[in-house]
Amino acid sequence: MARIEKKIWPEYFAKILSGAKKWELRLADFECRTGDIIMLREWDPKKKDYTGRSIEKTVTDVFKTNYQKFWRQEDVDKLGFQIISLK
Repeated sequence: MARIEKKIWPEYFAKILSGAKKWELRLADFECRTGDIIMLREWDPKKKDYTGRSIEKTVTDVFKTNYQKFWRQEDVDKLGFQIISLK
């Protein structure tokens, strides 16, 4: 199990802190596996500094893709992806 630290902007931090947001979209530029602990440190982009608040969450699932065969690449380039969290 790894412990990972990442910055998160205030509006997203607040949603995770309240429990309203139960997912995180990140560039896959680091290894992350089920069971890892991710520490999200609130980052103020205007001040370019940490606020001092943080939260730790356990990773329950990781979905990575840089290739998909469901949609045409031109549609992906135009529309992008969305991740939908379900309850």
